[in-house]
Amino acid sequence: MRACIQRVQWARVKVNTEIVGEIKKGILVLLGVAVGDTEKETKLIADKVAQLRIFEDAQGKMNRSLAEVGGAVLVVSQFTLLADCRKGRRPSFTKAAPPEDAEKLVDQFVQILREYGLPVATGRFREHMEVELLNDGPVTILLDSDELSRPRRAGPGVVE
Repeated sequence: MRACIQRVQWARVKVNTEIVGEIKKGILVLLGVAVGDTEKETKLIADKVAQLRIFEDAQGKMNRSLAEVGGAVLVVSQFTLLADCRKGRRPSFTKAAPPEDAEKLVDQFVQILREYGLPVATGRFREHMEVELLNDGPVTILLDSDELSRPRRAGPGVVE
């Protein structure tokens, strides 16, 4: 599972000309579900999103979470985050989960965020969407469940 997280002043998603999801201050999450992803990967990414300290405190340091600043989340499913561009000029999307599987995990992701008490808006699954946002910072973070599951490597001079 992959997520592109953007700290925003506001964000909204439209289907045709209708706004179907909108937030003010918070996080826009573009979420890609991979073949083989399960509830484990969904919970891992959702917990990380809910608890990331990427909002500024009184000293201007990124030290506050979404809940601490009263922010919201806009979740938009985006299978193109699983694009494989290693060969040729046209991306392959064979790593993206089938829509039926992906939709279930996106719904679970949203539910986990709501269990944290966060307001969550969404796009519409399997629809052509227009996403508008005002990136705040800008702060954009990429999360990958495979990378989050691996142990961290020690840096120079650090003994594990």
